[in-house]
Amino acid sequence: MPHWSVYTGSSEPHDGIGQLPAPPPWRAFDGGPVLPAPGDTDDEAAVSPDRVHRARTYVATPESVQLVNAALCLRRPLLVTGPPGTGKSSLAYAVARELGLGPVLRWNITSRSSLADALYRYDPLSRLYAVRPGADGEGPEHDGRRAMGAVEEHLRLGPLGTALLPHDRPRALLIDEIDKSDLDLPNDLLNVLEEGQYEIPELVRAARHSGAGGMARVLVDGTDTPVSITRGRVRCRAFPFVVLTSNGEREFPPAFLRRCVRLKLRRPGRDQLTEIVRSHLGDPDDQAVSLIRAFLDRSGSGELATDQLLNAIYLTGVAGLDAVSREQLAEQLMPYLSAAADDDGL
Repeated sequence: MPHWSVYTGSSEPHDGIGQLPAPPPWRAFDGGPVLPAPGDTDDEAAVSPDRVHRARTYVATPESVQLVNAALCLRRPLLVTGPPGTGKSSLAYAVARELGLGPVLRWNITSRSSLADALYRYDPLSRLYAVRPGADGEGPEHDGRRAMGAVEEHLRLGPLGTALLPHDRPRALLIDEIDKSDLDLPNDLLNVLEEGQYEIPELVRAARHSGAGGMARVLVDGTDTPVSITRGRVRCRAFPFVVLTSNGEREFPPAFLRRCVRLKLRRPGRDQLTEIVRSHLGDPDDQAVSLIRAFLDRSGSGELATDQLLNAIYLTGVAGLDAVSREQLAEQLMPYLSAAADDDGL
């Protein structure tokens, strides 16, 4: 393995992230105070066992291993494109688990998604109801501290805002289906990821009147443990491992593309499909091999996803059906994803 590679694709957890080479001078960040790394991603099992299973069973290609390491070393986002069901989202969980980057922070993009919501969420109405005037005789220093506390109690960092905290090792951030966003979001996102920092205006304003050094304790995405933010400014220290997924449904601005490491996932071939089945369900039997062959034959005429094949192999294996019934059930479980091609049979 080349010395600059820390991700192996083996799915075996290790502490290789500690040997990550120093960043390029133009991608070095110095945020603080430094925060310790969060717990192991296996802690997610209680909440999302499916994601933990996918991380453990993900089958990486040599190209994906190389480009993940490139993104980590260059401190650049990884833009992953490919058809549905090729493992774009699972890649983020697999890398986070192997390198011990903690629970994956996830931002699911819709047409209404905004950069502000991903950085932090602030509820001014709840603060308005909660704030009360200071008691008589209390000076402006007390009022400043009270104002600071009033703001932080009604604010929580979003997934992107949490990823950019000054952790001592990278956090993993999945920005899923970026092509569903409005036209301006990629460029807005680019500016934050390029600088590795952002401000929370509500805290900046409160810090001007605070007698406590502008320190705020703010809740973050995915946990109820607050972190300290000084004077409303957040700057990363270890640039996060950012995975942006796209189904290839739109073009992105050149300025956005040139700042990303780009990985294009293709439909898996027979050998990779066999390895995927083995990692999820054990060594494929004759029935599974037959379904893999049928899946590959059908995929030449329309769009199919790998999880359809896994569903068909699992269910036909436990249903106790004869050969004809298994074939019929498999056909029902593997329809084409595009309506135009969905009238073909196995």
